Amino acid sequence: MAKASGKIFDWGLYKKLMRYVRPYRVTYYFVLLAAILLSGFSTLTPYLLKVTVDDYIRPKDYDGIVLFTGFMLGALLMEVLFQFLFVFFANWMGQQVIRDIRVSLYQKIIHFRMAYYDKSAVGRLVTRSVNDIETIASIFSQGLFMIIADILKMLLVIGIMIAINWQLSLIVFSILPIIMYATRLFQKSMKKAFEEVRLQVANLNSFVQERISGMKIVQLFHREQEEISSFMQINEKHKKAWLKTVWYNSIFFPVAEISSSVTIGLLVWYGGLRVVTDGSISLGEIFLFIQMSQMLFRPLRQIADKFNSLQMGMVAAERIFDILETEAQIPDTGQHTALSVQGKITLKDLRFSYLPGEEVLRGISVTIQPGETVAIVGATGAGKSTIINLLSRFYDYDSGDILIDSYSIRDIKLDALRQHVGVVLQDVFLFSDSIFNNITLHNPEITEAQVIAAAKEIGVHDFISSLPGGYHYNVKERGVMLSAGQRQLIAFLRAYLSNPSILVLDEATAAIDSYAEELIQNATAKITAGKTSLIIAHRLATVKNADRILVMEQGEIVESGNHKTLLEIDGGVYAQLYKVQFLEAEEAAV
Repeated sequence: MAKASGKIFDWGLYKKLMRYVRPYRVTYYFVLLAAILLSGFSTLTPYLLKVTVDDYIRPKDYDGIVLFTGFMLGALLMEVLFQFLFVFFANWMGQQVIRDIRVSLYQKIIHFRMAYYDKSAVGRLVTRSVNDIETIASIFSQGLFMIIADILKMLLVIGIMIAINWQLSLIVFSILPIIMYATRLFQKSMKKAFEEVRLQVANLNSFVQERISGMKIVQLFHREQEEISSFMQINEKHKKAWLKTVWYNSIFFPVAEISSSVTIGLLVWYGGLRVVTDGSISLGEIFLFIQMSQMLFRPLRQIADKFNSLQMGMVAAERIFDILETEAQIPDTGQHTALSVQGKITLKDLRFSYLPGEEVLRGISVTIQPGETVAIVGATGAGKSTIINLLSRFYDYDSGDILIDSYSIRDIKLDALRQHVGVVLQDVFLFSDSIFNNITLHNPEITEAQVIAAAKEIGVHDFISSLPGGYHYNVKERGVMLSAGQRQLIAFLRAYLSNPSILVLDEATAAIDSYAEELIQNATAKITAGKTSLIIAHRLATVKNADRILVMEQGEIVESGNHKTLLEIDGGVYAQLYKVQFLEAEEAAV
């Protein structure tokens, strides 16, 4: 996509933003009209002052003074009115636009494939979704429309000055290039500075979010001082990025103020000289030009400040549209809704790589019959969990195919596929919400009575009822108020209630105690009855009871059979795993 770097205004980005403005185009045009009228009324007041001084104050016409004072008051009231309408509706539209962009961004993010999150820091995505989107609002509230209003005012001021007195206009215009050049340098410098600011904010958010999530590891390994040092370095870069913007402001605004003061001095000197010597310039014209020179220079100074807001908004918009235009979704082009699934799973020469050239699965071929319980074992990194990730289409395989019944999973709608594949992971994620909502995930079709009945069936009702509030107990962020075993039981109940045609247990009993495992085993017997089940586990009982065991090594299935037949293979991989991983557990249970 087009980059905003080095541009005063990126029209490509603005056109993309305008897609979100279209629903509010009436407000958009009204704001532009208010900007035009605001410019007109703001320049009318100085001209009325000039007429009052020359035509009524000097001749001492009291009635004329009162009349034109009333005109000036009316012009001022109209200016205030349109200033209010302009500011309110510009901000209102900005908030409407960023609300819509935020929804679009979240809809995009929530459908990204897992590979995108493998490469993207959570803190950066949070920054994009919250901070950057808020900054986009400044394009409408403090940036673009304000700049348009100021430019209209400046053009009108220039036209009036030239029409009234070209000599005094030349004095003002002689200083104008200095301010314009300084403004241009300021804009370019601030653009680069704010890009650095946004980068450092994202780095800071990402660092803090990651360390807070991993605080147990930080404290367990006494990494507090090291993490503080790292934080101080990132925070120092953040401070320097902001100080750079302060430095540019500190230089620009004094230059602008000095230029303005010099202009006023020249107008008073030259205009006063002409008033005294030949009367070619009136006193009212001097008043007019002093006011209008400020009306010309002040918007220039403010444009630079508003341009900062516009630039920050553009930088934020560039980052947001970079995500919105990222194609990282799993293609959902399937036509089959798979309303009735028997549960037959077929892997055909399945190959997959997380990184190009580094195959994790190397031509896996296997058929799992409906209702069959199959355990997958192997050393860490053998590819066990990868099969589960591909079955759920968290990732897309490189070649080969996965079929459920007679349909390729690529031909099945994603929602339908995941509705029929229930997964219980070892690392259970619970939201900061009640147990009931974590089980149902706010599915209105699942009632509390159904949840309680299912909990009683698998033997976890007593444990949930013992908690304060029972099923409405808030487990807090990531379920920290529950033990690992309790979280696993909640996840198992969640999968049980979804009533999937295919059940996947990915190390689901690896981190729980014997009592919780017994509950899981009882529930497994109920939920797997008549269903196809894939179990990745190290616990002896689960593996021994499987109809078939697939042994994986370096991305390939090297052995297949039940527990007894695999143990009989002399020097077999499973037999070795059994001796190393399972024999001690079996002896301890005796």
